[in-house]
Amino acid sequence: MAPQPAELPRRATALRLVHTGIAAAELAALGHVWVCALTGRRDRGLAVSAGALAAEGVALVIGRGNCPLGPLQRRLGDPVPLFELVLPPRAAKAAVPVLTAAALAGLAVVAVRGIGGDEFSSAGRSYLS
Repeated sequence: MAPQPAELPRRATALRLVHTGIAAAELAALGHVWVCALTGRRDRGLAVSAGALAAEGVALVIGRGNCPLGPLQRRLGDPVPLFELVLPPRAAKAAVPVLTAAALAGLAVVAVRGIGGDEFSSAGRSYLS
């Protein structure tokens, strides 16, 4: 069973909270990309979301496919990877590749729909022209 926050050192608990916030923001960014992909909407939030996902991608490259916060998390006394707090170990291991594929697919749909241009609002068309 995963250590509960009360059982963790204070710094490990703080990092777990920050890490959870980052994960929530990344999932929100992924959701926003897909909303834009499916509705054809383009807004500043899309650019922010795409940037956040790109930054996460860079972090995963630095971590060689693993979250670069993992080693820091273990050093601070929290041995349980973040996704294993909510998913079984096998599903947690698959989460990063699945979420990466979902992010790339959503961004690809946005890009492909942007090429046609007729799916977007007049503000989006003028931006693309």
